[in-house]
Amino acid sequence: MPWAWAALVVAVGGALGAVARHLLSMPPAGPFRGVLVANVVGAGALGALVATADRVPPAVVLLLGTGLCGALTTWSTLAVQTWELGRRDVGRAAAYLALTLALGLATAATTYAVLAR
Repeated sequence: MPWAWAALVVAVGGALGAVARHLLSMPPAGPFRGVLVANVVGAGALGALVATADRVPPAVVLLLGTGLCGALTTWSTLAVQTWELGRRDVGRAAAYLALTLALGLATAATTYAVLAR
């Protein structure tokens, strides 16, 4: 696939993922719950995509994996939010980080296990 086409496919997926994360972070969920949901949903979607990557065209992997899931999920926002929470309540920050990681890993592993058969 030509690099310009690949870059365009990733950009379209990234735009969709970024908008979805922004919308999830709006009320009523708010930034913390919205980012948690975005990260968990993105991890599950990426687990599913990795499990089926050999059955879909490379452009779909770029669009949904690198683009959409890459922009939907966010390590940097999670890090900043955990830091901000930690300045006020270390226990809550640790719980937020642990919950995000545990749910994300469990969701990715589950979708991968179900679809990789």
